Amino acid sequence: MKLFLYILGAALIALSAYLLLWPVPINPQSWDAPADEGYVGAFAPNEALAGLTEIDLPNGHYGPEDIVEMEGLIYMSTQTGWILSFDPATGAMVEFAKTGGKPLGLEVYEGRLYVANAYKGLLEITADGEINSLTDTVNGTPILYADDLDVTDEGLIYFSDASTKFGAKSAGSTMDGSLLEIMEHGRTGRLLTYDLTTQKTKSVAEGISFSNGVAIAPDGNSVWVNETGEYRVLEISPEGDRRVVIDSLPGFPDNINRGPDGTYLLGLVSKRAKPLDDLSSKPFLRKIIWRLPEFLKPAAENYGFVVQLDSGGGVVRTWQDSKGAYPLTTGGIVDEGRLYVSSLGSETLGYRPYP
Repeated sequence: MKLFLYILGAALIALSAYLLLWPVPINPQSWDAPADEGYVGAFAPNEALAGLTEIDLPNGHYGPEDIVEMEGLIYMSTQTGWILSFDPATGAMVEFAKTGGKPLGLEVYEGRLYVANAYKGLLEITADGEINSLTDTVNGTPILYADDLDVTDEGLIYFSDASTKFGAKSAGSTMDGSLLEIMEHGRTGRLLTYDLTTQKTKSVAEGISFSNGVAIAPDGNSVWVNETGEYRVLEISPEGDRRVVIDSLPGFPDNINRGPDGTYLLGLVSKRAKPLDDLSSKPFLRKIIWRLPEFLKPAAENYGFVVQLDSGGGVVRTWQDSKGAYPLTTGGIVDEGRLYVSSLGSETLGYRPYP
């Protein structure tokens, strides 16, 4: 019995030492999470996103994370590094360009695709599939997590670098990098620009908690940026001034795209995690949580959710799926009477009639 108690005591001491002292990659910062009012009011539950029409992606591709339309075709980035194209008229879906890495945000400008690739920076793809690297550094620092982008009428590309500490490639995946940045809450994300005329990259704003989706603002000059780690959308001016467009969202905002009639389509990739909010002002406990086995850590919860905002940030409507059958919804676009829904984890492209 004494030997058993000795072994048990030693094991408990070892476990305590591990939970309290084992090195972790994050240095959590204290912050105050906004109150989570849940799915009420403008966010009242519905099942309008359930039962999507789904089209299989070819050759094992998955994760159509962002979607754009160009000359009658729908283009999508995938987690396999390819850009795929889909023809709504024929139903054909084919491989268009192999970027490698992790292409995320897409945008079209003057007949070319522009890609925020989390591993490679900002890319340009010509109509015949030729890939050009535009930038992967700014002010002598590497762009570790290019996430989303939009382009002004003058050819100025605004794009997000979601984390300057936890690169998507070094973390092992885009999801792992996002979890590290959000759990630490170090606000290392930033908003950058690349000028297609001068070919110069500049920093516009820093100190953003996982800067994610980017869309040109209604004034055509500023941009709306999803601050995923703080459940809100910011408007950031060319000078770096910022204001809150909408906050206290009931989930983690991912992509944001310009929609019909001056609206915006915002995807919530997952519901908020109560343990993460409860520990927002307790950085030491967040370190302990990070040392736990993966199955005990807060994890993304599938809940389909796309929000349509008006030009003032008011909620026009939402499309939801409480069962999350189309997993990890990142956003949507509208084209020819269809709402196409993007996803970080699906093996299909989903759509439904708009609205």
